[in-house]
Amino acid sequence: MERTEQQYDHVISICKDIFGKKMKDYGTAWRILRPSSMTDQIYIKAQRIRSIEEKGTSKVNEGVRPEYIGIINYCAMAIIQLEKGPADEEMPHEETLNLYLQHLNTAKELMMAKNHDYDEAWRNMRISSYTDLILMKLKRTKQIEDNDGSTIISEGIDANYLDMINYAVFAMIKIEFGEE
Repeated sequence: MERTEQQYDHVISICKDIFGKKMKDYGTAWRILRPSSMTDQIYIKAQRIRSIEEKGTSKVNEGVRPEYIGIINYCAMAIIQLEKGPADEEMPHEETLNLYLQHLNTAKELMMAKNHDYDEAWRNMRISSYTDLILMKLKRTKQIEDNDGSTIISEGIDANYLDMINYAVFAMIKIEFGEE
């Protein structure tokens, strides 16, 4: 599990670096998006990954790696949007980065607890399964959004975003460390 924690942290450092650079380029323009729009942004990325996996090629000269990074970052942003709500004004960069890291840390803590219980079963899964699980979580999230955020017995939207972060991190670990 120590190896998993180190690999997880490595992936998050990649995502954080990109998040920080994009925040310098664009500010926090994404704060205007409603949570359902964030869900759709994540869906676009996951669907592109699945399309590339099924076709075996892409016409845009980018592989699936940037899309998994985008899923991780958009999920963290979506959780911020759930908490704060959409806004026209910029959020201070330091506050944004602190919230971003807080949510990624929550995802990591969840992963470590589940990883203990499931005995690192994710390592024996295919990357394409993570894509499918992310797409399933997106369908669930859309259904909960269509139900105005209410559930009868199921976890909420934020739990689905946390799971999507972890599935995307697992895919990134396999991509970064060549563990297919």
